[in-house]
Amino acid sequence: MENPGGTGSSQYSTDFALETQTKPLATRSKKGQLFIGVPLETSFQEKRCALTPSSVRLLTNNGHRVIIQSKAGEGANFKDIEYSEAGALVVEDLDQVFEANIILKVAPLTNDEINHLKPEQIIFSPIHLPNLTADVLEKLMLKKVTAFAYEYLKDNAGSFPIVRILSEIAGTASVQIAAQFLSNVNGGKGILLGGISSVPPAKITILGAGVVGEYATRAALGVGAEVRVFDNALYKLMRLQNNIGRRIYTSVINPDSLIRELRTTDVVIGAIHSETGSSPCIVTEEMVEQMQEGSLIIDVSVDQGGCFETSELTTHKTPIFQKYGVFHYCVPNIASRVSRTATRAFSNVITSLLLEALQHRDFSDYLYANAGTRNGAYIYKGRLTNRFLSKRFGIRHTNLDLLLSSRF
Repeated sequence: MENPGGTGSSQYSTDFALETQTKPLATRSKKGQLFIGVPLETSFQEKRCALTPSSVRLLTNNGHRVIIQSKAGEGANFKDIEYSEAGALVVEDLDQVFEANIILKVAPLTNDEINHLKPEQIIFSPIHLPNLTADVLEKLMLKKVTAFAYEYLKDNAGSFPIVRILSEIAGTASVQIAAQFLSNVNGGKGILLGGISSVPPAKITILGAGVVGEYATRAALGVGAEVRVFDNALYKLMRLQNNIGRRIYTSVINPDSLIRELRTTDVVIGAIHSETGSSPCIVTEEMVEQMQEGSLIIDVSVDQGGCFETSELTTHKTPIFQKYGVFHYCVPNIASRVSRTATRAFSNVITSLLLEALQHRDFSDYLYANAGTRNGAYIYKGRLTNRFLSKRFGIRHTNLDLLLSSRF
């Protein structure tokens, strides 16, 4: 990922304004500035922040305005004074933050935040599909905002940059979580992942050979665990073997072979990401029932519905529950465990996107030219534009390409 810090300021001086209907709400002020708001996150024990002080400095050095709510970065160990010295306006009042035209969040919008929205605002946030309701979508549509889901944003290479960075973190952290909850201290089986002389290592089964699966595999092998990886995409299995540079057990997701592994595994990590919406359910309740008592499920895919039939959303405060004697860890924002690292990685991606958008006449023009960012839009000026969400909630959707083409 390229560092946005190397970009000069002169190329971002072109005029940039949202097209409006009545009562304009431009994405730039009269001086041609972006106006970006970052509220304090209050849900899901969220500790991450959308921007770091260094990203704020980059944006303000290019002439743009950033307003941030006091203590928004505190969970990631960034102080208000750092944001202030970087050029941000730090305020206590949430109302002031929502005067901005672009709102950046790292957790889904709360009901209170939705009430603060104004027509023509642009919102970047995750949607956390299991928690999303038709009522939330309809409220956003009534507000006439344009909303982007981080889960669906793509880069020029066709990959999902936010998903990737969070997946790298989640994959690595999932093995740390496994070590934590297999220990006696947390009621686990009392297993050391890597084993010792004369005692075999723990067995970790990973579902999915994507980015989460790859980084979970790296971390598991790094501590000496025995690893099994399942995925129906053969090219992903071959790519994983090549990337980690060694042969490990890999297999397609065959129910017979999968259940044999689940019966003897100590940890199973669900790491299957869907590009269209909901993750497929790979492990049935009957399969979970046959797992060893005290074994651990970590469902990294739970923010897309989960790939275990027994998964239920949990929080950092109460991260696990038991069913059939099997521990389940189903926290949707695993990256918040390492909030400073996650904030820095997250901020790099979103800052690059904002600076790229400035090269276009207005944000609609940027969307028209950038298919990757366009893929992340699920509401455009009050109209639902995501086909999967339309089908899931029974709400009529409009093709975004048609909406943008009608401008010309």
